[in-house]
Amino acid sequence: MISTKGRYALRLMIDIAEHPNEDCIPLKDIAERQEISKKYLEIIAKELVKGKLISGHGGRGGGYVL
Repeated sequence: MISTKGRYALRLMIDIAEHPNEDCIPLKDIAERQEISKKYLEIIAKELVKGKLISGHGGRGGGYVL
């Protein structure tokens, strides 16, 4: 059985994969599309970056990529 955090992590990565033409996808956009709390996604994204499953870029125009 997959935990809620695991399911949300998969949804986050799938959302990023569905938008390959965008350079970096802001977490705010993912949170809106997936209807998941941005704060909760920040925790998940941090773990995914640490595990090198996604890459995060800060600053203006920043976001996440696979």
